[in-house]
Amino acid sequence: MRQLRGKVKETRKQKKERKLENVAIQNQMKTVVLPAVCVLALLIIVFVYIKTRPDIEV
Repeated sequence: MRQLRGKVKETRKQKKERKLENVAIQNQMKTVVLPAVCVLALLIIVFVYIKTRPDIEV
C-alpha cells in the first residue's frame, strides 16, 4: 500500500495517551534514574577519596 506524503494525523486519544506516557517517563526519571546516578557518583567520590589518602604509619 502506498504511503501518503506528510505527517500522519494523530487523533485526540492518541495525543492524550502520548502526553500521559511522557509525564510517566518524566516521573520515572525523577524517582529512579536521578537517585541511581547520585549514588553512583557518591561511590566514585568516596573511592577516589579513600585511594588518595596518605598512608598512616604507626
